[in-house]
Amino acid sequence: MSERFVHLGDFVDLLTGFPFKSTEYTEGDGNPKLLRGDNIAQGLARWDNVKRWPVARASEVQQYELESGDVVLAMDRPWIEAGLKFARISDADLPALLVQRVSRMRALPGLHPRLLYYVIASKQFTDYVQAVQTGTTVPHISAQQIKDYEFRLPSDDEQTSVATILGALDDKIELNRRMNETLEAMARAIFKDWFVDFGPTRAKAEGRAPYLAPELWDLFPDTLDEEGKPVGWYQSSLGNDLSVLETGKRPRGGVAGISEGIPSVGAESIVKVGEFVFSKTKYVPRDFFSKMSKGHVSDGDVLIYKDGGKPGELHPAVTYVSNGFPFAEFCINEHVFRIRIESLSQPLLYCLLSTDDAFWQMRELATGVAQPGLNQAAIKSIKFIIPDDQRLLRGAEAVIDPLIDRCNDNSLNSRTLAQTRDLLLPKLMSDEIRLREAEKTVEAVA
Repeated sequence: MSERFVHLGDFVDLLTGFPFKSTEYTEGDGNPKLLRGDNIAQGLARWDNVKRWPVARASEVQQYELESGDVVLAMDRPWIEAGLKFARISDADLPALLVQRVSRMRALPGLHPRLLYYVIASKQFTDYVQAVQTGTTVPHISAQQIKDYEFRLPSDDEQTSVATILGALDDKIELNRRMNETLEAMARAIFKDWFVDFGPTRAKAEGRAPYLAPELWDLFPDTLDEEGKPVGWYQSSLGNDLSVLETGKRPRGGVAGISEGIPSVGAESIVKVGEFVFSKTKYVPRDFFSKMSKGHVSDGDVLIYKDGGKPGELHPAVTYVSNGFPFAEFCINEHVFRIRIESLSQPLLYCLLSTDDAFWQMRELATGVAQPGLNQAAIKSIKFIIPDDQRLLRGAEAVIDPLIDRCNDNSLNSRTLAQTRDLLLPKLMSDEIRLREAEKTVEAVA
């Protein structure tokens, strides 16, 4: 592969963000998002709890507008534990503005825009950052240090080939991610309509036309009772029907320094079904895992992050495990509940615990001042409305369960694709593997 050593600063337009004042933040989807370090994960922009800037004032900071294809990097984060926080901006992320302590890199002529992303994603760049970063409590890196990074630059044609090969994997990963968003949104919308808003029963009571298959439509009651729920349905609580409610544990002294063994999942990795933060995975020794009486995760478990947030404010997170995602074998620590229920399928339980009403109940039931959290009594107290007709529940499971399970199937596929990409990346960048050989590897998994 034809190549030469260059400095990153000679091939990128690098900009650091603007110090937007938090007192001037606004809300509303019509306002541009503010890309802060908290909104950057390993390879992705995340927009949970996003802050926004008034669209009427966007022209004042026009130079900080991000474009599709830009690569962004958090400049002061605990990299050693979590890995670099970087992302490639897509059309779906826009409009967005760059915030202080985040750098934006835009490829100049001579560097393929997608190859820029893979340069930043490489282990060599991570090793470089960790070697030159300064600060102990909050490690940080300067714009000049980023520009000073030296790397091998292939010829233009070979850059295009590398970007195409690796891009095929990332495009499939992105397709899986978008598909998961659609599948989960469908499952949660169906659950909410049937079991929270009681849409079919309300439609029947108002004389509206059926919008479900007749065999399902006929199972819903025709009217609501005096309490506003479908006639014959009843209020229950998780405590009436739980078969499993437990946490796990960690070895005395914690898990710092343990780099292999059995994955031990804590709050930092739980997001939602089909999404898992692998970079934050911790481990426990296999012999410790074997002796644990509780906390072994089984296929189909629902997991809840039970702690976290500011005093008086809980930020629960719920996920569902199936089909070997995120791991074929793992455990949880003391900050996570493992939950199974008898009356509902586990995907239905996931949908139930992901509703706004369930989150509101969790916040109301949380205890603790310094760090709010959920205990077992609180979990058991979570209330929900359930039909007495088992045929309706089985019908709901037939519709919803495959949607939720498909999310984990897609994510398991994405995990394989990402591992293949991460295996090929350093070899392609260092010319350890021929392009045709890499293409065959991609064809086998994509």
